[in-house]
Amino acid sequence: MAHTFVKDVMISEVSTLDSSAMIKDAAKLMDDKNIGCIILKNGEIPVGIITERDFVRRIASTEKPLTSSLTEVMSSPLISIDPNVTIWEAAEEMKVNNIHKLPVLQNNKVIGMITTTDLVEVCSVGSDSEMRRICDQILTRMQKEQ
Repeated sequence: MAHTFVKDVMISEVSTLDSSAMIKDAAKLMDDKNIGCIILKNGEIPVGIITERDFVRRIASTEKPLTSSLTEVMSSPLISIDPNVTIWEAAEEMKVNNIHKLPVLQNNKVIGMITTTDLVEVCSVGSDSEMRRICDQILTRMQKEQ
């Protein structure tokens, strides 16, 4: 568990749209594919992300027209992670940036996605004693940060 890497648990099927697409295009894609986020690109370069949380905070609550460009509401710059780092580093990145979905980039190309749900699933697989050890490590880290 201590040496589980992002590439071992990431989802490799990631949906993308051009950042100039309309909000309603993203909503339809997310609904059709039953997904919680889309990576937005400018050409082949990943430049942002639109999540369900963005739909609440940046679209519905501000009554943004669904024909608006995704560039107006996307989270950018894109916070991402390398596939060869540990899941602990991914969890730390999510905590520090207060995000739940973390795109995995290699050579500036999106190759996957890791989410808080993925991390919870990985952590729930171990034995009870292993889980206790992991919880102790987390608590120790939290106490050191205070």
